Amino acid sequence: MSIPKYKRIVLKLSGEALSGEKGFGLAPEIIKTVAAQVKDVVDLGVEVAVVVGGGNIWRGKVGSEMGMDRATADYMGMLATVMNSLALQDSLEKLGVETRVSSSIEMRQVAEPYIRRKAIRHLEKKRVVIFAAGTGNPYFSTDTTAALRAAEIEADVILMAKNNVDGVYSADPMKDHTAVKFTELSFIEVINKGLEVMDATASTLCMDNDIPLVVFSIMENGNIKKAVLGEPIGTVVRRNM
Repeated sequence: MSIPKYKRIVLKLSGEALSGEKGFGLAPEIIKTVAAQVKDVVDLGVEVAVVVGGGNIWRGKVGSEMGMDRATADYMGMLATVMNSLALQDSLEKLGVETRVSSSIEMRQVAEPYIRRKAIRHLEKKRVVIFAAGTGNPYFSTDTTAALRAAEIEADVILMAKNNVDGVYSADPMKDHTAVKFTELSFIEVINKGLEVMDATASTLCMDNDIPLVVFSIMENGNIKKAVLGEPIGTVVRRNM
């Protein structure tokens, strides 16, 4: 059996990745596919934590642009991530994978409150932990949540699964056919070039805590496992090149 490159990972999924081609709502077949890929990684003995976005249901930025109070709009976005987390938990448990949803906003009827040491204990017992409700604070993205939780649980890497690109490009490849794909980058390059990998707060957190980032496409089945095994897919972002 192949030996994983990483022992403990944080998988970052955008909300749109769970919506398929529709771009909104939940696509059951996509969630089942993602869950099956996560199970393959768990079966390798890897400890898996997941951070899911909520953009397929609600975006705080959109609410803010509509004139809504930014904090209120962001809290609505956090609730959207809880819905996505519960959907993913359901799919994982149907495959026999023990899963816990750990929420930064307390809602004991549907999820555990986030406690760092408890989350680490779940991971040590090979349970998948899904971090929901962002950081629990407005003005912070789920990218920042992924970076923060990765630092807290001492993850080896953040795997950022995208649904429309297979790595980091110099420009949007959907709009600019001359866009060049990078195989490796440093976080300072990402920040200086304004590349839309993750926001500056998340990039800085990863850089300061020396947490590498692998950006790849979720649309090709088996890519999560390939990333965990260290196969050359997507783009790798490190503190130093």
